Amino acid sequence: MRLTKELKEKMKEITRQRRRIASLEKAVAVMPVEVHSSVYRQLLELATRVARYDSSVIITGESGSGKEVLARHMHRVSPRAQGPFLAVNCGALPETLLESELFGHKAGAFTGASGDRLGLFEEANGGTVFLDEVGDVSPAMQSKLLRVLQEREIVRVGENRPRKVDMRVIAATHQNLQQAVIQGRFREDLYYRLGVIEMQVPPLRERREDIPSLARHLVEKTAVRLGMARLRLDSTTLDCLCAYAWPGNVRELENVLERAAVLCKDSVIRPEDLPTGLAQSAGQLSGSGRSLREVEHRHIQTVLSSVSGNRSKAARILGISPATLWRRLKSL
Repeated sequence: MRLTKELKEKMKEITRQRRRIASLEKAVAVMPVEVHSSVYRQLLELATRVARYDSSVIITGESGSGKEVLARHMHRVSPRAQGPFLAVNCGALPETLLESELFGHKAGAFTGASGDRLGLFEEANGGTVFLDEVGDVSPAMQSKLLRVLQEREIVRVGENRPRKVDMRVIAATHQNLQQAVIQGRFREDLYYRLGVIEMQVPPLRERREDIPSLARHLVEKTAVRLGMARLRLDSTTLDCLCAYAWPGNVRELENVLERAAVLCKDSVIRPEDLPTGLAQSAGQLSGSGRSLREVEHRHIQTVLSSVSGNRSKAARILGISPATLWRRLKSL
């Protein structure tokens, strides 16, 4: 195998990005996001239970919905929390580069391989490897991944000697892998080996109750990254954010807030700092004559009616505590 100059530069960039992300995670010490939606709360509870064991997990969901966030949560609450969490986007790398990234290589294995290099499977010893967009890997790479999962061993590029590895694999994809298996694009045995446990992350539009707390969390994160200590959201901006459908999910929300942070005045993100589409969505909401507060009130009353006024049951359905429900009802 011969690496082109472009591929070698890409390998160096991947290493730089990994180090940058690791240092950023240490710098951004923010509290966990408060979850209000019942659908996402149930998902977190399932992930927490599954995290205790080393069973392979596959996470599905739309692009940008937060599959890696869920994987990192599982790592943090697992017995492997003290080990590293290493992620790779399988769809972003050509096969030759992906093989070296995952399995490592021996010095002299190809042009430019001046020394031995650990792959992610070895580097993540005692920790977790996250394989994002695993549905995009080639048939040849699928066979090698299957061996890793079955035998818990790898062979570096340029070597014949197998090496034992001790790590957990969490995979993710936005594709329908069952359909890919039927079409012959994905190995059935690998699908079942990866998906001992399968979890689906809901799109942001299906958990709108989480948008306010998620937006505040992302603003705090953006403030640290951009060095804007006083950055905050104007209260009317939340109406715009909650009224939008978010086709790009959490990733789109994060990008929109970073853009707004750069454009805003006095470190306050206002509706006029958001893209035009968001402003139009907010205008449609206000044009209907119903504010976000009224929509929330109506939703709470509907849930309460469905359980004959039982506040404890209503709180569980809404994914909030009874005390929080009482405060919401009092304010509304």
